[in-house]
Amino acid sequence: MIPSLLLASIIVFSFIHFIPGDPVRVMLGDQATPEQVETLRESMGLNRPLYLQYFRWLGGILKGDFGTSIFFHKPVLEIIIDRAETSIFIALLSMALIICIGVPIGVLSAIRYNSWLDQLFSGLAMFFASVPTFWLGLNLMIFFAVVLRWLPSSGFPSVIQSGDWSNLRYLILPCLTLAAPNSALIIRLTRSSMLDVANADYVKTARAKGLSEGAVNVRHIFRNSLISVVSALGFTFVGLVSKTVVTETVFSLPGIGRLVVESVLRRDYPTIQGVILIVALVYMLVNLIVDLTYAILDPRIRYS
Repeated sequence: MIPSLLLASIIVFSFIHFIPGDPVRVMLGDQATPEQVETLRESMGLNRPLYLQYFRWLGGILKGDFGTSIFFHKPVLEIIIDRAETSIFIALLSMALIICIGVPIGVLSAIRYNSWLDQLFSGLAMFFASVPTFWLGLNLMIFFAVVLRWLPSSGFPSVIQSGDWSNLRYLILPCLTLAAPNSALIIRLTRSSMLDVANADYVKTARAKGLSEGAVNVRHIFRNSLISVVSALGFTFVGLVSKTVVTETVFSLPGIGRLVVESVLRRDYPTIQGVILIVALVYMLVNLIVDLTYAILDPRIRYS
């Protein structure tokens, strides 16, 4: 993970500085004189060679200092922590919905393969996988927030700062919006994985020994098909943390996805670099956890 993270930091730093635009110009505006631009660029260290800027940034990260945001004028880590609450809650609640919806329906669809129930679930999965999230989010907002007035339409008051867990109701509609297409993926993947395993020789042997169909489905087919499903769930979770900018925009949520887009538009180099590097770290940690989970799901896998 350490070499991978180091390589990711080099790539992130390099590409961010290749983005057209000058953060100093963004901060000072079009009316700034060349002297003002050069003075600010020098004070921010942006006139130094890129390799010196990189080592300075990397040295700060090793000390826990991700730099100061050019736009917010606050430590980058503080900004990320403020926005992370929304993204983490969205990811956790959406993952709970995805698992509770996607896995059981996928299992039932595989068990009832080629029946009318399987065809119904497959059709619904294809439909929700194809629906744009912004369209689904807007329609859920209109129905549940405007027509029925059951749920709030936008925003998210902090649960941590207020201590009011009822604020999580603000995330119900965004989580449903994100869970629908991702549940469709898990339904299809669970179904196909179980159907692949169902034809294995050890499954036929289990049936020949007289095991009940329920025991065969749970202990032999479902468990051995979970590896690919767990892999998909792991990367889905990271995507829910970092790639939900459309949903965050529709529901006006202060999350990590919107922070990245806003920072790119403002050429806020320290914030972009800090967010992407932390997301890369989360990807690696989730991948490590998924790899370790394989050994629990399949006793044949051992790490030494």
